[in-house]
Amino acid sequence: MSDTLHGPLEDRHRQLGANFAEFGGWLMPVSYAGTVGEHTATRTAVGLFDVSHLGKALVRGPGAAAYVNSALTNDLNRIGPGKAQYTLCCNESGGVIDDLIAYYVSDDEIFLVPNAANTAAVVAALQASAPDGLTITDEHRSFGVLAVQGPKSAQVLDGLGLPTGMDYMGYADAEFRGIPVRVCRTGYTGEQGYELLPPWDGAATVFDALVDAVTGADGQLAGLGARDTLRTEMGYPLHGHELSLDISPLQARCNWAVGWRKEAFWGRDALVAEKEAGPRRLLRGLRAVGRGVLRQDLTVLDSDTPVGVTTSGTYSPTLKAGIALALIDTAHDIADGQRVAVDVRGRPVECEVVKPPFVAAKTR
Repeated sequence: MSDTLHGPLEDRHRQLGANFAEFGGWLMPVSYAGTVGEHTATRTAVGLFDVSHLGKALVRGPGAAAYVNSALTNDLNRIGPGKAQYTLCCNESGGVIDDLIAYYVSDDEIFLVPNAANTAAVVAALQASAPDGLTITDEHRSFGVLAVQGPKSAQVLDGLGLPTGMDYMGYADAEFRGIPVRVCRTGYTGEQGYELLPPWDGAATVFDALVDAVTGADGQLAGLGARDTLRTEMGYPLHGHELSLDISPLQARCNWAVGWRKEAFWGRDALVAEKEAGPRRLLRGLRAVGRGVLRQDLTVLDSDTPVGVTTSGTYSPTLKAGIALALIDTAHDIADGQRVAVDVRGRPVECEVVKPPFVAAKTR
């Protein structure tokens, strides 16, 4: 564990009774008082997540936005300053190096938030192709990331004097007790929520205030366990599960995050060819009909015929049922509403094929 990385708030989490596990190379709080309670608090009130392990990178210089737009899949021309966008960094074969959020600061500055384990790969890819005059820097330890998610999230931030009135995927730069904080209306839970980016060294001050405000609003601190159950209920992809170098945006149903009309982005030719031919597999949702806990890497069966494999699986505290995401081969005519089976250690668990999200999104 000597190479495990540590966030800026680890001592705070220990004092608050967190249980820890390694994720993406970082030691992270998994839960405090139990995943189900943290999940439910986020759906019904508000949850506070420390996700400072997420990567950060800065592209700065003349034409920064144009360069990023020529590299990443989504079309930055759809947004402008004060907005953020979900996008993907692909290789030339259409595999996904990472999915990330791009903050449009100005035509000459784009701030990126990739996944923790993939930050170095994204930065290296952007640096390798950058024109003269652009600088791409890894800012992983420059900023913390705190997510305030749930129906009372705006109430919590309003009480601290932080901005909440932006549209979905909009952001505002503010100040809290002399500390600059970027506040974006986004998140990974499907609830209305906000992600705050204070400086790494100032994260504790912001976090302490949020802890008091969240618990005062009947909310809870929430860890990696609840983050995963919440995102799985929404059908949101996790890199390494629903997206990877072997799983394209089309297979993961993220083609909405591809600017198909753009003349260039990394992997465009391969993705256009896959779109024209049709992907060989597609991400689907599975809801257990009976009892059974679904996990990743389980075989999906239509009668006795293997038709796919699960990519993520968990127990849904909201639905009180097992749910999973699975890549299903398109060669098999599997329709929504159809019953299939998932092989759980030799025992078939009957499931209904459904279209995610499993729970209605409330982000907007």
